[in-house]
Order: sequence, then C-alpha cells, then structure tokens
Amino acid sequence: MTSVPKPLKFLRAHYGTLKTCFERMQDSEQQKKHMADILSVLALTMSAEGERESLKYCMMGSLVDICSWGHEYVRNLAFEIGKEWKFNGSSTPIESEINLVLEIVKFHMKHNAETEALDLLMEVGYLEMLSDEKKEEYLTMLLHLVDSTNYKRACLYLTSCSKYLSTPDHEATLGTAYDMYMKFRDLASALRIALLVDDHKYCGQNVKMKMVFEETEDFSLKQQFAFMIARYGLSVEIDDEMVADENEKNALQEVVFNTKLSAGYHILARDIGVMEPKSPEDIYKVHLIGGRRAKSSSLDSARPNLAAIFVNAFVNAGYCQDKLMTAIPDSLLFKNNELWKASAVASLGMIHLWDTDSGFAKLDKYLHSNDTNVVAGTLLGIGIVSYGVKKDYDLAHALISEYSTGATSITRIGGILGLGIAYAGSQKDELKSHFSITMSNSQTPFEELVFSSISLGLVFVGSCNEEIAESIISVLKNHSKELTEPIIHLLPVALGLLYLGKQEMVVATAAKVSETLEEPLKKYCGLTLTSLAYAGTGNVLKVQELLCSCSDKLVKGGSDQGPAVLGIALIAMAEGLGAEMSVRSLEQLLQYGDCSIRRAVPLALGMLCVSNPKAVVVDT
Repeated sequence: MTSVPKPLKFLRAHYGTLKTCFERMQDSEQQKKHMADILSVLALTMSAEGERESLKYCMMGSLVDICSWGHEYVRNLAFEIGKEWKFNGSSTPIESEINLVLEIVKFHMKHNAETEALDLLMEVGYLEMLSDEKKEEYLTMLLHLVDSTNYKRACLYLTSCSKYLSTPDHEATLGTAYDMYMKFRDLASALRIALLVDDHKYCGQNVKMKMVFEETEDFSLKQQFAFMIARYGLSVEIDDEMVADENEKNALQEVVFNTKLSAGYHILARDIGVMEPKSPEDIYKVHLIGGRRAKSSSLDSARPNLAAIFVNAFVNAGYCQDKLMTAIPDSLLFKNNELWKASAVASLGMIHLWDTDSGFAKLDKYLHSNDTNVVAGTLLGIGIVSYGVKKDYDLAHALISEYSTGATSITRIGGILGLGIAYAGSQKDELKSHFSITMSNSQTPFEELVFSSISLGLVFVGSCNEEIAESIISVLKNHSKELTEPIIHLLPVALGLLYLGKQEMVVATAAKVSETLEEPLKKYCGLTLTSLAYAGTGNVLKVQELLCSCSDKLVKGGSDQGPAVLGIALIAMAEGLGAEMSVRSLEQLLQYGDCSIRRAVPLALGMLCVSNPKAVVVDT
C-alpha cells in the first residue's frame, strides 16, 4: 500500500459502493474513465482472487500515464495481463491491450526490471505478434527500449529462456536477442546466437552468420568468428561475400576446417606445462598404494592391459606421444586376444588426434596387416585422427571406404565406425548413400546394421532427418525379437542422435516408435529418445519425468530404467545448479534404486562431471 496515494486508502471500505456507482454513472465519458482509473488502483488490494478487476477497470479507464500510480500497481497489471492472455488465448488482442503491454514494458525497462518486461512479452505471445504487419514497428520499439547498459542482461535472459520454449517461440526469442546484439555491434555474441538459430543449415546457408561477417572489416575479429564456427563443428565454406581478400579467405578457411588444430593444441599444452606424456600408473596413483601395489609390467594379462590402453589413450589424447604404446614392440602388442589388438591400434588414433599427417603415417603400416582385427582397429584409428579436421583431399574417406565393404565382418565394422567418427556432424550426403546400401541389404548381419545406424546418427547428428529415422525404425521393428542381444540397445541411441538437443521435434518420431514397437523395447526406446532430444537443455519437467520412471517397479526382463538414469545426467549436465541437484538425486537412486538403476548411476555421475573430477563424486 505504500505506493498508493494516501487519499485512496480511505476509499477501500467503499470499494463495493464505488463499483455500483460506476455502473450507474450517466456522466460524461471522460469522467467515467477517471472513475475507472481510481477503481483500477483500488482493485490492487480489494479485488477478489481471480477476478482481474484491476486490469478490467484499467482497460475502461483513460489509459494515460498509468505508470504514475507506482511500481506495485504496474506489476499487478502485468500479472493480470498474463492471466488474461492465458485465459483468452485464442482471441485476438485489441490495439489498446497491446499498447498497454508496451507501456508496462517501457516502464520496466527504464527501472532495471528487464526480466519482468521480457517475461510479460513472452507470456502474452508478443514474439508471435512479430509475424504480422506491425512486426517492424514492434521490433524497433523493443530495440529502442534497450541501451548499452542493459542489452546484455536482456539478451542473456532471452537466450536462457529460449531453452524452455517450443520451436517457433524458441527461434523468435533467439532472433530478438540476435537483433539486439547486432544493434550494439556485439558481433561475437550475435554469431553465437546465429549458430544456435540456424545450426541445421550447413555449407554457408546460414544467412545470419553471413551478416555478422559482413558487419566488420577487422580480420582479427573474423578470425575469432572462424574459430567459433570451427568449435561448433560446422563445415562452412568461406565465400567472397564474407571476406573479399583471397589470402584472408584462405586463412579463415584453414581455421574453419581445423587444419592447424593439432599445432595450436600442442602450443597450448606446452604453455601450460602438460605436454609431458603420462603413464597409466601416474593416473592410478599406484605409488600411494604401498605394499599392495599391483604388478603392471606384465603383458600376459589381457584385461588390465586393455584398461591401461584406454587410460593411456585418453590421458595422452592429441599429444602425439606416450610412454606405453611407443614402448611396446609390435610382437608383444599383438600377442593378446582380438579385442586387445583392435583397441591397441585404435588408441594410436586417439594419441594422434587431429594430427592427420603423423597419425596417418603411424597407422598406415597396420593397414596392410594380415590380422583382420588389426586392420579394423586401424580403420577406427584413422576415423578418430580425422575427427573434426577437413582437408582439400578427402583422405580418410578414401582410405576407409575401401575396407568398409570388405570381406570380413570385423573389418567392415571398423570401417563403418571409422567413417561415422571421422565425419560426425558433417551431414555428408555421400555417406548417407553409402550406409543406406548396407541397411537396405537383407543379407547384412545384424551387428553391421547396428553400427551403420550409429554412424548415420553421428554423421547426421541433430539433423532430424526423417528418411534416416525411418530406416533405423525399420531395423528396430524387424529385429525387435532379438532382445537377448545387448547390441540392440544401440539402435535407440542412433535414432536419438538424429534429434540431439531438438526437444519437441522428436515427438512425431517417438509416437511412431510407440506405435511400431512392443514392450519392453518400446519404453526403452522412448526414454532414450527423450534423454537425447532434451540433452543439455536443463528441462526440469523432463528430469522429473525420468525420475518417475526410476521409481516405477521394474517389469520382469525390463531394462528401461538405465537410460532414464543416464537421461537425468544428459539433460542436467549443461547447467551448474541443475547438475548439483542431479548429483543429489543420483545419490538417492544409488541408495534405494533397483539393480539396473544402481549400475547406471556411476556412469551418470561421470557424465555430470566430465573433466571435473570432484572429490565427493570420485569417492562415491
């Protein structure tokens, strides 16, 4: 009540009488409008819950300088407008209602309440109104309301809210943020938004991205843009419209294609002093075990040494040197079982990550081995080396394609996975045709169908490609009886990769899966699709949905609760507070959950803390 003019406080007791008098008033229109203004203010504290009388009388009033009644009155009006729009969502707002909204938004923007202003705009569907003939007028008005002091706060709030909106509103919200950044020439932030809005458009089709390049002549700034595009994983062709100078264009194209990524990585590693290769024992901290120290020098035991190979590959990834693989002669390297040999050679690809020159040279000698497992590991290694790096000559495709249709199954699988990793996110049509032949062949072994699906999911990740989705669903349908094969659970993952981060765009495919498949694979597939489609969004409702699935009693033979646990981590991993809350939820699941849930919890905790080994999580 502190913002209500003192004389009006004495009218609270007569609110009902004044409403009756207002209905009977025969005075001039202007006097009745002034009376409506007073009733609107009184309704701030006297109106019955849900009646929205403050807004009702405001609309009947003069609509002149409504913000002079104080901040609380304006906030209450904004609240009632939101309720009114929600209640009468189908009706078209009249001009006076729109003007009232804009008046309140102006007031909030001037008084450091950008979030409240933007909340009101989104609640009343303002961004949807931008499609009518008044689009330019309203957009110009909104851009005039923000200035150099508050546009960052407004844009940050818009981009944060966009994660929780449906597709049309999501793009409209990000588009508004993009326009604000462009107005104040915050071009790097504008490019980030452009990549979010048009991330499904490749090969230079992103119009907003081109506009960012055209806004500046600063080559160093354009270099930064190129690094952002390369980090985002887009294979964009730099054209003359983006950069006029031929030398500059070639330099930027090298950055976008990551051709110097390995060299830059090595410079950084040397600068921060981590270039020195580490052995698995350094990671295991075996010197702290004392008398219980395990003998790790023997190469006779396959399993411990297979573990050491993986640890060595990840710890020394991209450094092109290590202490384990270079110290083992080939005669001992290939002494063990098939899995050991394939993994050992493929790990060389991880050690030489991004350095295609040295990586291909190191792996080439194994490509001609008589052992098919060694060849399969080599093909996988070539794919890992080539990941994210594009050259004028497509050497990875030339090397792997020849073997991906080879004589033995293990070699074909190595080639299939190698191609999937090498061209992940590239949406290369040539690979679509290549894998489609494999998947349409009725004689293709089940394992190869699964890995072809995974590779298609990697290459066309986030593309929502319906044709590929149909082919994967067809494989699922034809092999739904093979639940005894654990590998069948990779098919829902392949399908989910096509919709990674695309939220409700997965609904139609999920419905089709639900109609096509039977339990328990249907539920397993549905949870996997949800987890991947909402990955990184922090969507609380979906996390709650997955937690409910974990609380359900597991049906006999079911395995659907595992992906629900992993889905919680996938959805929450992009946001700090959500990740922290998820860790607490996972601790509860670890304590009280069924066996299938407890098995998935360690992996979920690892995903929440990627490259961030928190002591508490490691102890758990």
